[in-house]
Amino acid sequence: MTRHYNILLFNGFSNHCLANMVEPLRAANNLSRQVLYSWRFCSMDGDPVQSSSDLVVTPNGSISDQQGDVLVVMPSYGYRKLDTRSTTRIVLAAARKHRQVAGLDTGSWLLARAGLLDEHRATIHWDELSRFEESFPAVDAVQERFVIDGNRLTCSGAMAAFDLASALIRRDHGPLLSMEVGHLLMSRNGQDHYPLPLKSEDTLVNRALAVMQANIETPLSIRELARKIGCSQKRIEMRVQAELKTTPQALYRRLRLNLARNLAEETEQSIAEIAGRCGYENASAMTRAFKAEFGQTPTAFRHRSLSDG
Repeated sequence: MTRHYNILLFNGFSNHCLANMVEPLRAANNLSRQVLYSWRFCSMDGDPVQSSSDLVVTPNGSISDQQGDVLVVMPSYGYRKLDTRSTTRIVLAAARKHRQVAGLDTGSWLLARAGLLDEHRATIHWDELSRFEESFPAVDAVQERFVIDGNRLTCSGAMAAFDLASALIRRDHGPLLSMEVGHLLMSRNGQDHYPLPLKSEDTLVNRALAVMQANIETPLSIRELARKIGCSQKRIEMRVQAELKTTPQALYRRLRLNLARNLAEETEQSIAEIAGRCGYENASAMTRAFKAEFGQTPTAFRHRSLSDG
Protein backbone atom coordinates (compact mmCIF):
# COMPACT_ATOMS: atom_id res chain seq x y z
CA MET A 1 0.00 0.00 0.00
CA THR A 2 1.35 3.42 -1.00
CA ARG A 3 1.73 6.05 1.73
CA HIS A 4 0.91 9.53 0.43
CA TYR A 5 2.88 12.54 1.71
CA ASN A 6 1.83 16.16 1.16
CA ILE A 7 4.73 18.53 1.83
CA LEU A 8 3.73 22.08 2.74
CA LEU A 9 6.54 24.42 1.71
CA PHE A 10 6.92 28.06 2.71
CA ASN A 11 9.24 30.77 1.40
CA GLY A 12 12.63 30.23 3.03
CA PHE A 13 12.35 26.43 3.21
CA SER A 14 15.62 24.46 3.26
CA ASN A 15 16.54 22.52 0.10
CA HIS A 16 18.71 20.28 2.26
CA CYS A 17 15.86 19.43 4.60
CA LEU A 18 13.48 18.74 1.73
CA ALA A 19 15.93 16.47 -0.10
CA ASN A 20 16.77 14.56 3.07
CA MET A 21 13.09 13.81 3.57
CA VAL A 22 12.11 12.93 0.01
CA GLU A 23 15.21 11.19 -1.36
CA PRO A 24 15.08 8.26 1.11
CA LEU A 25 11.44 7.71 0.13
CA ARG A 26 12.38 7.81 -3.55
CA ALA A 27 15.24 5.37 -2.92
CA ALA A 28 12.90 2.99 -1.06
CA ASN A 29 10.65 2.98 -4.12
CA ASN A 30 13.56 2.30 -6.46
CA LEU A 31 15.09 -0.46 -4.36
CA SER A 32 11.78 -2.23 -3.78
CA ARG A 33 10.56 -1.66 -7.36
CA GLN A 34 7.24 -0.66 -5.81
CA VAL A 35 5.54 2.66 -5.20
CA LEU A 36 5.79 2.46 -1.44
CA TYR A 37 5.65 6.25 -1.10
CA SER A 38 4.26 9.13 -3.14
CA TRP A 39 4.52 12.86 -2.45
CA ARG A 40 3.21 16.19 -3.63
CA PHE A 41 4.70 19.62 -3.04
CA CYS A 42 2.21 22.22 -1.86
CA SER A 43 2.08 25.81 -0.71
CA MET A 44 -0.60 27.58 1.27
CA ASP A 45 -2.15 29.19 -1.82
CA GLY A 46 -0.72 27.09 -4.66
CA ASP A 47 1.73 29.82 -5.70
CA PRO A 48 5.47 29.14 -6.23
CA VAL A 49 7.73 29.26 -3.19
CA GLN A 50 11.41 30.15 -2.97
CA SER A 51 13.91 28.27 -0.83
CA SER A 52 16.54 29.84 1.40
CA SER A 53 19.06 29.34 -1.42
CA ASP A 54 16.75 30.90 -4.05
CA LEU A 55 15.47 27.68 -5.64
CA VAL A 56 11.96 28.37 -6.90
CA VAL A 57 9.51 25.46 -6.64
CA THR A 58 6.20 25.43 -8.46
CA PRO A 59 3.97 23.30 -6.22
CA ASN A 60 1.46 20.70 -7.31
CA GLY A 61 -1.24 22.84 -5.77
CA SER A 62 -2.66 24.41 -2.64
CA ILE A 63 -2.50 22.37 0.56
CA SER A 64 -6.22 22.99 1.06
CA ASP A 65 -6.92 20.78 -1.97
CA GLN A 66 -4.90 17.80 -0.68
CA GLN A 67 -5.51 14.84 1.60
CA GLY A 68 -3.27 11.89 2.39
CA ASP A 69 -1.42 9.92 5.00
CA VAL A 70 1.22 12.42 6.17
CA LEU A 71 1.19 16.21 6.20
CA VAL A 72 4.77 17.56 6.33
CA VAL A 73 5.11 21.20 7.42
CA MET A 74 8.43 22.72 6.35
CA PRO A 75 9.06 26.44 6.88
CA SER A 76 12.75 26.42 8.00
CA TYR A 77 13.89 30.08 7.91
CA GLY A 78 11.56 32.99 8.61
CA TYR A 79 9.10 30.84 10.52
CA ARG A 80 8.32 33.59 13.07
CA LYS A 81 6.78 35.76 10.32
CA LEU A 82 4.63 32.78 9.38
CA ASP A 83 3.26 32.45 12.91
CA THR A 84 -0.11 34.03 12.12
CA ARG A 85 -3.76 33.15 12.57
CA SER A 86 -4.06 32.55 8.83
CA THR A 87 -1.22 30.00 8.88
CA THR A 88 -2.67 28.28 11.94
CA ARG A 89 -6.09 28.03 10.31
CA ILE A 90 -4.63 26.51 7.11
CA VAL A 91 -2.40 24.05 8.99
CA LEU A 92 -5.27 22.91 11.20
CA ALA A 93 -7.57 22.39 8.23
CA ALA A 94 -4.89 20.40 6.40
CA ALA A 95 -4.09 18.29 9.48
CA ARG A 96 -7.70 17.11 9.62
CA LYS A 97 -7.25 15.54 6.18
CA HIS A 98 -4.16 13.53 7.12
CA ARG A 99 -3.53 10.59 9.44
CA GLN A 100 -0.14 11.90 10.61
CA VAL A 101 1.43 15.34 10.91
CA ALA A 102 5.16 16.09 10.70
CA GLY A 103 7.05 19.24 11.59
CA LEU A 104 10.52 19.43 10.05
CA ASP A 105 13.14 21.86 11.35
CA THR A 106 11.09 24.83 12.62
CA GLY A 107 7.85 23.31 11.34
CA SER A 108 7.31 22.10 14.89
CA TRP A 109 6.64 25.71 15.91
CA LEU A 110 3.73 26.06 13.51
CA LEU A 111 2.31 22.70 14.59
CA ALA A 112 2.59 23.69 18.23
CA ARG A 113 0.91 27.04 17.57
CA ALA A 114 -2.01 25.12 16.06
CA GLY A 115 -2.22 22.96 19.21
CA LEU A 116 -1.27 19.85 17.27
CA LEU A 117 1.62 18.95 19.58
CA ASP A 118 -0.13 19.43 22.92
CA GLU A 119 0.57 16.49 25.26
CA HIS A 120 3.06 15.04 22.76
CA ARG A 121 6.84 14.68 22.86
CA ALA A 122 8.37 16.84 20.16
CA THR A 123 11.61 18.44 19.08
CA ILE A 124 12.63 21.46 17.01
CA HIS A 125 15.86 22.96 15.71
CA TRP A 126 17.99 23.06 18.83
CA ASP A 127 18.70 26.79 18.48
CA GLU A 128 14.98 27.33 19.12
CA LEU A 129 14.44 24.70 21.80
CA SER A 130 14.45 27.01 24.85
CA ARG A 131 12.06 29.47 23.23
CA PHE A 132 9.90 26.55 22.08
CA GLU A 133 9.66 25.17 25.63
CA GLU A 134 8.72 28.57 27.04
CA SER A 135 6.16 29.34 24.34
CA PHE A 136 4.39 25.97 24.37
CA PRO A 137 4.30 24.51 27.92
CA ALA A 138 1.72 21.89 26.88
CA VAL A 139 4.33 20.32 24.57
CA ASP A 140 6.88 17.90 26.03
CA ALA A 141 9.89 19.45 24.29
CA VAL A 142 12.99 17.24 24.09
CA GLN A 143 16.44 17.69 22.62
CA GLU A 144 16.41 14.80 20.16
CA ARG A 145 17.32 14.51 16.48
CA PHE A 146 13.78 13.36 15.73
CA VAL A 147 10.73 12.20 17.67
CA ILE A 148 7.94 9.85 16.60
CA ASP A 149 5.14 10.11 19.13
CA GLY A 150 2.04 8.36 17.85
CA ASN A 151 0.81 10.28 14.82
CA ARG A 152 3.08 13.27 15.48
CA LEU A 153 6.51 13.40 13.84
CA THR A 154 9.11 16.11 14.45
CA CYS A 155 12.78 16.55 13.65
CA SER A 156 15.43 19.10 14.56
CA GLY A 157 16.90 20.03 11.19
CA ALA A 158 18.05 19.05 7.73
CA MET A 159 20.40 16.21 8.71
CA ALA A 160 17.84 14.87 11.16
CA ALA A 161 15.23 14.76 8.38
CA PHE A 162 17.23 11.92 6.81
CA ASP A 163 17.21 10.08 10.14
CA LEU A 164 13.45 10.54 10.44
CA ALA A 165 12.81 9.32 6.89
CA SER A 166 15.01 6.28 7.53
CA ALA A 167 13.12 5.51 10.73
CA LEU A 168 9.80 5.73 8.90
CA ILE A 169 10.99 3.34 6.20
CA ARG A 170 12.22 1.00 8.92
CA ARG A 171 8.85 1.17 10.66
CA ASP A 172 6.84 0.71 7.46
CA HIS A 173 8.96 -1.86 5.60
CA GLY A 174 11.57 -3.26 7.96
CA PRO A 175 15.17 -2.57 8.95
CA LEU A 176 16.80 -4.23 5.94
CA LEU A 177 15.24 -1.86 3.38
CA SER A 178 16.04 1.12 5.61
CA MET A 179 19.67 -0.01 5.84
CA GLU A 180 19.86 -0.48 2.07
CA VAL A 181 18.46 3.01 1.49
CA GLY A 182 21.09 4.51 3.78
CA HIS A 183 23.79 2.60 1.97
CA LEU A 184 22.55 3.66 -1.45
CA LEU A 185 22.44 7.36 -0.60
CA MET A 186 25.65 7.56 1.41
CA SER A 187 28.03 4.97 -0.01
CA ARG A 188 27.28 3.83 -3.50
CA ASN A 189 29.26 5.59 -6.24
CA GLY A 190 27.92 4.03 -9.43
CA GLN A 191 30.26 1.03 -9.43
CA ASP A 192 28.85 -2.46 -9.89
CA HIS A 193 29.68 -3.55 -6.35
CA TYR A 194 29.36 -2.22 -2.85
CA PRO A 195 32.28 0.24 -2.45
CA LEU A 196 31.82 0.51 1.30
CA PRO A 197 30.31 -2.03 3.67
CA LEU A 198 26.59 -2.07 4.15
CA LYS A 199 26.31 -1.17 7.82
CA SER A 200 24.10 -2.03 10.74
CA GLU A 201 24.03 -0.51 14.22
CA ASP A 202 25.08 -3.86 15.72
CA THR A 203 28.86 -4.43 15.70
CA LEU A 204 28.61 -8.22 15.39
CA VAL A 205 26.12 -7.91 12.53
CA ASN A 206 28.49 -5.41 10.91
CA ARG A 207 31.29 -7.97 11.05
CA ALA A 208 29.03 -10.58 9.49
CA LEU A 209 28.03 -8.13 6.74
CA ALA A 210 31.66 -7.36 6.00
CA VAL A 211 32.51 -11.06 5.63
CA MET A 212 29.43 -11.67 3.47
CA GLN A 213 30.28 -8.78 1.16
CA ALA A 214 33.87 -9.98 0.84
CA ASN A 215 32.65 -13.44 -0.16
CA ILE A 216 29.92 -12.84 -2.73
CA GLU A 217 31.37 -14.81 -5.63
CA THR A 218 32.22 -17.82 -3.44
CA PRO A 219 29.64 -17.76 -0.64
CA LEU A 220 30.40 -19.26 2.75
CA SER A 221 28.08 -21.38 4.82
CA ILE A 222 26.71 -19.59 7.88
CA ARG A 223 28.76 -21.96 10.02
CA GLU A 224 31.93 -20.88 8.19
CA LEU A 225 30.93 -17.23 8.46
CA ALA A 226 30.38 -17.55 12.21
CA ARG A 227 33.80 -19.16 12.56
CA LYS A 228 35.43 -16.28 10.69
CA ILE A 229 33.92 -13.65 12.97
CA GLY A 230 34.59 -15.68 16.08
CA CYS A 231 31.16 -16.60 17.36
CA SER A 232 28.69 -19.47 17.24
CA GLN A 233 26.23 -19.92 14.40
CA LYS A 234 23.36 -19.65 16.84
CA ARG A 235 24.63 -16.33 18.18
CA ILE A 236 24.91 -14.69 14.75
CA GLU A 237 21.47 -16.04 13.83
CA MET A 238 19.99 -14.46 16.96
CA ARG A 239 21.74 -11.12 16.44
CA VAL A 240 20.79 -10.81 12.76
CA GLN A 241 17.19 -11.70 13.60
CA ALA A 242 17.08 -9.13 16.40
CA GLU A 243 18.69 -6.36 14.35
CA LEU A 244 17.35 -6.93 10.82
CA LYS A 245 14.32 -9.21 11.36
CA THR A 246 15.69 -11.83 8.98
CA THR A 247 18.04 -14.81 8.96
CA PRO A 248 21.74 -14.71 8.01
CA GLN A 249 20.94 -16.98 5.06
CA ALA A 250 18.27 -14.60 3.76
CA LEU A 251 20.51 -11.58 4.37
CA TYR A 252 23.40 -13.18 2.47
CA ARG A 253 21.09 -14.10 -0.39
CA ARG A 254 19.75 -10.52 -0.48
CA LEU A 255 23.28 -9.11 -0.79
CA ARG A 256 24.09 -11.45 -3.66
CA LEU A 257 20.83 -10.69 -5.47
CA ASN A 258 21.19 -6.94 -4.96
CA LEU A 259 24.53 -7.18 -6.74
CA ALA A 260 22.89 -9.26 -9.48
CA ARG A 261 20.24 -6.57 -9.87
CA ASN A 262 22.88 -3.83 -10.12
CA LEU A 263 24.83 -5.78 -12.71
CA ALA A 264 21.71 -6.53 -14.74
CA GLU A 265 20.78 -2.86 -14.74
CA GLU A 266 24.19 -1.24 -15.19
CA THR A 267 26.26 -3.67 -17.31
CA GLU A 268 25.94 -5.72 -20.48
CA GLN A 269 27.22 -8.90 -18.85
CA SER A 270 25.28 -12.05 -19.69
CA ILE A 271 22.96 -13.55 -17.10
CA ALA A 272 25.38 -16.50 -16.84
CA GLU A 273 28.29 -14.14 -16.11
CA ILE A 274 26.24 -12.30 -13.51
CA ALA A 275 25.28 -15.61 -11.89
CA GLY A 276 28.96 -16.54 -11.53
CA ARG A 277 29.85 -13.17 -10.01
CA CYS A 278 27.04 -13.50 -7.49
CA GLY A 279 27.92 -17.01 -6.32
CA TYR A 280 25.40 -19.08 -8.27
CA GLU A 281 26.37 -22.29 -10.05
CA ASN A 282 24.35 -21.45 -13.15
CA ALA A 283 22.00 -18.88 -14.64
CA SER A 284 18.90 -20.99 -13.92
CA ALA A 285 19.57 -21.12 -10.18
CA MET A 286 20.12 -17.36 -10.00
CA THR A 287 17.05 -16.64 -12.13
CA ARG A 288 14.83 -18.65 -9.77
CA ALA A 289 16.24 -16.86 -6.72
CA PHE A 290 16.04 -13.45 -8.44
CA LYS A 291 12.40 -13.93 -9.38
CA ALA A 292 11.51 -15.09 -5.87
CA GLU A 293 13.17 -11.97 -4.39
CA PHE A 294 12.15 -9.28 -6.90
CA GLY A 295 9.09 -10.71 -8.64
CA GLN A 296 10.64 -10.90 -12.11
CA THR A 297 13.53 -12.56 -13.90
CA PRO A 298 16.84 -10.69 -14.33
CA THR A 299 16.22 -10.58 -18.08
CA ALA A 300 12.79 -8.98 -17.60
CA PHE A 301 14.29 -6.58 -15.07
CA ARG A 302 17.00 -5.57 -17.54
CA HIS A 303 14.48 -4.97 -20.32
CA ARG A 304 12.30 -2.90 -18.01
CA SER A 305 15.28 -0.81 -16.86
CA LEU A 306 16.24 -0.13 -20.47
CA SER A 307 12.70 0.92 -21.39
CA ASP A 308 12.41 3.13 -18.29
CA GLY A 309 15.74 4.77 -19.13
